[in-house]
Amino acid sequence: MNTTSAATASAVTFVWLGMVLAISFLEAPLKFRAPGVTIPIGLGIGRMVFRALNLVEAALAAVVVVAVAVGGAPAATVGLTAAVVVLLLAQLVFVRPRLNRRSDRVLAGEEGPRSRGHLVYVALEIAKVAVLIALGIGLLTA
Repeated sequence: MNTTSAATASAVTFVWLGMVLAISFLEAPLKFRAPGVTIPIGLGIGRMVFRALNLVEAALAAVVVVAVAVGGAPAATVGLTAAVVVLLLAQLVFVRPRLNRRSDRVLAGEEGPRSRGHLVYVALEIAKVAVLIALGIGLLTA
């Protein structure tokens, strides 16, 4: 893989990883522990933050895909790139809409069992973190 593409893709991958770790595994759980943050306020903040994160993730994914595509990446790098994009798309297309509908119901005052959609989202985040780490390391050695 050419060095410019590898360096670009690697840097963007690690920025993406840092954002996911900071928001999904630090900000998201902590916001509900802050004084005065109610469930509706936390849900409203969470929706805005994750909408912004997912938009940035889509842009970062596009940069990584382009850098890998033009850089002559080895098959393993292409596979990891495809895997992280599929994980992001699964979150955006399948999980986030369900979570948004659930939070709409909670914000409207409905009560019900806790959503398992959050567990699916977290599982996909964990998988995405693992793939981003592998991809970033692979790009450093490409």
